[in-house]
Amino acid sequence: NLLSAVSPDQPGRVKRFFGWRMVAVAFFVDFVAVGFFFYSYGVFFKAIAAEFGGSRLGVSLGLTVTAAVGAVAAPLIGNALDRYPLKRIIGIGAIAMATGFFCLGFVRTPLEFYLAIGVFIGFGASAMGGLATSKLVANWFSRNRGMALGIAATGISASGVVMPFVSAALIDNFGWREGFMVYGAFTAIIVVPLVLLLVISRPEDIGLKPDGQLYESKPESPGAQEPGAAGPNPILKERNFWVLVSVVGLLFCVQSATLTHMVPRVTDAGVSLQLASLVMSVCAGFGIAGKLSFGFLSDYWHPRNAIWATVTAQIAGQLLMFNSENLWLFTVGAAFFGFGMGGVVPLQGALVGRLFGRERFGKALGAMRPAMFPLQIAGVPLAGWIFDRNGSYDPAFMIFLVLYVLTALIALAFRKVPRASEG
Repeated sequence: NLLSAVSPDQPGRVKRFFGWRMVAVAFFVDFVAVGFFFYSYGVFFKAIAAEFGGSRLGVSLGLTVTAAVGAVAAPLIGNALDRYPLKRIIGIGAIAMATGFFCLGFVRTPLEFYLAIGVFIGFGASAMGGLATSKLVANWFSRNRGMALGIAATGISASGVVMPFVSAALIDNFGWREGFMVYGAFTAIIVVPLVLLLVISRPEDIGLKPDGQLYESKPESPGAQEPGAAGPNPILKERNFWVLVSVVGLLFCVQSATLTHMVPRVTDAGVSLQLASLVMSVCAGFGIAGKLSFGFLSDYWHPRNAIWATVTAQIAGQLLMFNSENLWLFTVGAAFFGFGMGGVVPLQGALVGRLFGRERFGKALGAMRPAMFPLQIAGVPLAGWIFDRNGSYDPAFMIFLVLYVLTALIALAFRKVPRASEG
């Protein structure tokens, strides 16, 4: 019984164990939610395009549909995360993801394909990963929230190290439909039971406060709010919210396009699918270092400086990858890009926690998704459309370099952000 498992005479490391266990669960859930679809999608890209007529714009629109459903569902999911046990929300999302993967094994038309990834995977990814895992970790940490979010988010990059190669092997040996069905079986059989068994929504549920501290008096009720969280929700009226939406939305726009089209860019040069998948694995591997580095720095740096750092690393990587015919040089560029990209997720979570507190975390993060949607979805189909028209990705990535500069300038508009210990 977890409610009686924590007592005042237990050492601090025992109390802190529960928080770090939630970090481990978030790591695993992010690994599956992102790695089985988003990091693998670029590897499945050409096989799906060949199945449905060869248009890269058409396959790119698959991610647009997924993002659209996620954006519509995000405010509802965000509110639910602040009101209901997280294991229920994450479990429902995992079931939806598994269903979507199974459906992809049987689709025969583009419409069926879009419905499967939109209705099930678009909703499931929002309910299972990202919003939910960030809320879970944010609930359990205050002083070291940025670092904890960074560690949890390395599950995203770890999936990027492993899953592109696994996906390439499944496609080469079995086919793209069978590959997605394997992911569906794993999600249903492994992920769902693990979430229902291990997730604890809030430290208050077992007599703790964030960072492994014990309550000396009666814990606050689940509906209690942190100081400053009472009253009408002013999130959409706050300048920092819209600055954060613009910065993160533009970065996600460029990052999703770069990741989705990375493997097609490399295989267009005559490189095998499995070797091209290793380039993405290198990118994701350096993303782990980026998440840990920026997760730590977000607890101390002004957000403007952290954003400039991640933008600088990504620009360096894009310039090395841009129009490069040398695979090794392209891979070095992918490593720089991955390091900078890795910082965005923990930086976003840490800033939401500092700006809006634990009790409004889900609502704020949920509000960001539809607000970012017009920016976030543009990159992937734009790159696919430009390739279909020109036979080259170069014009698209020249546009993306301009967007990086715009992002850095928008970051100047941040007003004072509370210290990490105040969130």
